[in-house]
Amino acid sequence: MQNFEKLGVFYLGKKLDTNDMSDREELLLYNSNDLTTHAAIIGMTGSGKTGLGIALIEEAAMDHIPVLAVDPKGDMANLLLTFPEFRGEQFEPWVDARAAATQGQSVADYAATQAAQWQAGLAEWGQTPARVAQLRSHCDFTVYTPGSSAGVPLALLGTFRPPAAELRDDRDLYTGLIAGTVTALLSLLDLDTDPVTSKPHILISNILHTCWDEDRSLDLAELIAAIQNPPCRTIGVLDVDSFLPAKQRFELALRINSLLAAPGFAAWMEGEAFDIDRLLYSDTGKPRVSVLSIAHLNDRERMFFVTMLLHAVLAWMRRQSGSSTLRALLYIDELFGFMPPVANPASKEPLLTLLKQARAFGLGLVLSTQNPVDLDYRGLSNIGSWFIGRLQTERDRQRLTAGLQSAQTSNTDVQQLDALLAGLGKRCFLLNNVHEKSPVVFRTRWVMSYLAGPLSREQIRQLANTMPTATPTQQTVAPAPAKPLALIGATPSPPVLEPGIHQTWLSGGRMARATERVVYAPELLLQATVHYNNVRNGIDERHRFAILAAPATNSGNPDWDNSEEMPLDELQRFDAPAASAYFATLPSEMTRAANFGAWEKQLRSWLRTSRPVRLLASEQMKLKSRPGESERDFRIRLQLAGNEQRDIRLSQLRQSYEGKAQRLETRLQRAMQSQERKSEQATSSKVDAALSFGTALLGTMLGRKPISATTLSRAGTAARRAGAARRQSGDVQRAGETVMQLQTELENLKQDFEEAVAGLTDAYSAQDDELREILVRATAANITIDWCGIAWRPQFVNNSG
Repeated sequence: MQNFEKLGVFYLGKKLDTNDMSDREELLLYNSNDLTTHAAIIGMTGSGKTGLGIALIEEAAMDHIPVLAVDPKGDMANLLLTFPEFRGEQFEPWVDARAAATQGQSVADYAATQAAQWQAGLAEWGQTPARVAQLRSHCDFTVYTPGSSAGVPLALLGTFRPPAAELRDDRDLYTGLIAGTVTALLSLLDLDTDPVTSKPHILISNILHTCWDEDRSLDLAELIAAIQNPPCRTIGVLDVDSFLPAKQRFELALRINSLLAAPGFAAWMEGEAFDIDRLLYSDTGKPRVSVLSIAHLNDRERMFFVTMLLHAVLAWMRRQSGSSTLRALLYIDELFGFMPPVANPASKEPLLTLLKQARAFGLGLVLSTQNPVDLDYRGLSNIGSWFIGRLQTERDRQRLTAGLQSAQTSNTDVQQLDALLAGLGKRCFLLNNVHEKSPVVFRTRWVMSYLAGPLSREQIRQLANTMPTATPTQQTVAPAPAKPLALIGATPSPPVLEPGIHQTWLSGGRMARATERVVYAPELLLQATVHYNNVRNGIDERHRFAILAAPATNSGNPDWDNSEEMPLDELQRFDAPAASAYFATLPSEMTRAANFGAWEKQLRSWLRTSRPVRLLASEQMKLKSRPGESERDFRIRLQLAGNEQRDIRLSQLRQSYEGKAQRLETRLQRAMQSQERKSEQATSSKVDAALSFGTALLGTMLGRKPISATTLSRAGTAARRAGAARRQSGDVQRAGETVMQLQTELENLKQDFEEAVAGLTDAYSAQDDELREILVRATAANITIDWCGIAWRPQFVNNSG
């Protein structure tokens, strides 16, 4: 069988002979980068759409490409049903008990039969258990169930957090994100979602704008309060009450509160953070296939989730660098209702925007649907690959061919397309790809995932128990618990300090309660600026540190290794203490000004040795991480760079061999034409020689003419023609040898190309790359102490001490 484990290609099936729809030996190997111009899968129920979609996702996973798969029916969860050992007990929980009864088998026996059938089916298509194991190792597979705890829940409505600063700087994207968030929320409430005419939409958009501009988050309870008392006092040129009276705002707040109070709504606020980057990559940077199962949701909830997802993907996409290599895949199974040609649901605009813009960022969309009328015509021209299976009616075929022609995505005429579509059977698809010269008909390969059919909520719950435990997507670092302080020994006045000792008061994060007193505990605070300058590693930047430490009891020197590092933007300092506060005893070491100078020197030395810039280097890719870039993010960048380098090398190989192949094919064509021409000439000469010689011989033998000079001359001419015919036969033979030689050279060239590609077939995996650590330390001269003194940190002590 033809080798299908090639770089940058997806093994989808075998090409068919269009005359009798029989399998040819030639495999359908689809260029993965063609998906950056997006794809559509269209076919009626039973056409094999699900199998083709799962095959596409499997191939993406094999190529280390992360996938988001929106699953309205429950079929895509089958991607987690991969069993390299093909044991019956592994299949048993997922087989259909009714099918087993129909076959007259127990469930266990039927599961063993299914396992054997699946292994045999894969073997028939050249796929081994080792390939199934590879699939499982190349990506993490997870089923998410927003609005339900059956799978891994997603917290979509826990908090409306402001987006990253760089995203807020892009005003168009920022405004679109706010509009999309509000549209999704209002669609869940079944309210008017028009961002221009809907007053609730305009009000909530202004609230989010105001809060997010101030870098403030809002949870639903705070949003309800903000609707009643908006932080913005005007909407446009009108005051809030004129734009939307208090009574109507109260009714809107009640509507949202009813949603919040609904028993099943808590599931929308629990689970992993709704973060596209975390859905695409694990904490270690490993690509993920995230199946977003929404079969359990009603239509409004589905629209809400898909709209939120599309806007989140848009925001994530705009933060990425440009790339012509496929970076990630968004697969939407059963598009019905999300991008109709006439109506304008909340999901339509972001979906059209993705179809227009995602190509530049290496994001591919695959849209699957039963009916061609489910697609808005504006999206057609942005879809480069059409996988078309059996359609329900002749009218559907005509609609589709007309749509392809109007969008100028077809490379063949309407009659040919219609004829090909009419002859399609189950698992047979016509692929019309704008990157290829003509359409091709193929049969889909056997998928590695067991197709158990749509999984129920209970089956997904059972499946979730077999998945690796999800790691938290956000880590909240709680402040170190304050050491308990009794009021004994604390005084209501701060100590008197020597000249030259600076002091400041820190925020406690809240006000003291009526039953509490504020007791300030002294700590050493130093703020430093460290300039890291290393030409070899391309580093020239400044880091600012705030270090809080307490002098060690034995040596009197600060315990730097156990000191607390605090971001400067979180360090809230005041020039005076809170009223009625108490002060703990100041250690004697902190009463002498000379010690602070010594501590500054110690901090310089400690910062130099303990706070280097840590870089990671990949010897294979010749790349280094950026300062502050985590290993996870570096491995994600490495994977994309590896795929891009692979595509460049393949392109260079193709260009090199295509030039040689074209020259050989031109010579071969000329040689074949010459052979044909000489063959015709030789045949003609043989006939002429035979006729001439035969005429002269017969004339003599039959006595019609005496032997004369003329007769002898004719015989000589005939002999010469016979000699010429023999020479021309030799020319034909030599021409044939030339043709055979050129054919051999062409075959050898193709073999050389296959071997050259085979040298690149080990797909680069950033997860397997051993990274080298580089430590870049600042020089002592490049460390500046900006502030050194006593920081009084408040603690809250109740009446019992």
